[in-house]
Amino acid sequence: MGRLFDELSEDYRLKEGLKTCINCGTCTAICPAAEFYKYDPRKIVDTVQRKDDAEIEALLKSETIWYCGECMSCVTRCPRSNGPGLVIMALRNLSIKKGWFTASEKGRQVYPLTKALTGNMLNYGYCIYPKTFVWEDHPESGPVWKWHCEHLEDSIKRNGGNYQGEGPGILRKIPQQALDELKAIFDVTGGTERIEAVDRFSEKKAEEMGMTIEQYERQVFETCTPGHFNSEDL
Repeated sequence: MGRLFDELSEDYRLKEGLKTCINCGTCTAICPAAEFYKYDPRKIVDTVQRKDDAEIEALLKSETIWYCGECMSCVTRCPRSNGPGLVIMALRNLSIKKGWFTASEKGRQVYPLTKALTGNMLNYGYCIYPKTFVWEDHPESGPVWKWHCEHLEDSIKRNGGNYQGEGPGILRKIPQQALDELKAIFDVTGGTERIEAVDRFSEKKAEEMGMTIEQYERQVFETCTPGHFNSEDL
């Protein structure tokens, strides 16, 4: 008992986020995710505090830890200076380390998100980059953004950008030296190791599901089954 809690305790985010929780529920009351999802940060912190391996393993394999938006509203309101959002980060990190994120629908979405966001950062120096934004994948962005994507370079130029250009300016080309330094930061801080773990366990899960990794990426990107939202009970 407590083995998984000990592993979590090695993460500085748990050390900073879990101090003296009194189970008051203020974090849940202020949490934007709790308003929409079947999500209760108070219960998560309570579970972690019990240090029960079976309960923590269930959390690491659950949908629950992937509902948090990491906005840290909980930190601003907790009367004991706890950070449930930080606890969630530690849980997510351990879930990825062990490959248990692939056990849940929302956890599996880590793969396309990691591929898109870290790919953009390491290749272009931006979290979101016009060249890799496919409007068809985000119809919620509406017809204005569709038009913008279809007239990308002209639109950015008319708004004063320097898209893929040398020198200063919005969306400028990031020098290779800076990208190399960013990659070194990923290597030293464990970011590269985390990306590799996401790739490795996602490829294994795709094989288990009888899919190519490309089919798996599309499937997890588009799937949202019933049962996640509070509104479904209304």
